[in-house]
Amino acid sequence: MYVKEVTVENQVGLHARPATFFIQKANEYKSSIWVEKEERRVNAKSLLGVLSLGIVGGTTIRIIADGADEQAAVDGLVKLVSSGFAE
Repeated sequence: MYVKEVTVENQVGLHARPATFFIQKANEYKSSIWVEKEERRVNAKSLLGVLSLGIVGGTTIRIIADGADEQAAVDGLVKLVSSGFAE
């Protein structure tokens, strides 16, 4: 299992288009991936799950992965979130 914390660096957070980009990126990896906000953990590959967290800009989240490419998955998603979704 591999875990990192990251602050969401765009103004809208993980809503609408940024959430879609996040989920598309998460689905590129084979590992099981979760996103956690304030002890609530959801599947990072689920649009409804990610949207249900209500993640706004400036929020710190944890990205957690378990599987063969866990480090690449977490690092890739952290890079996406911390760049304000500019790949």
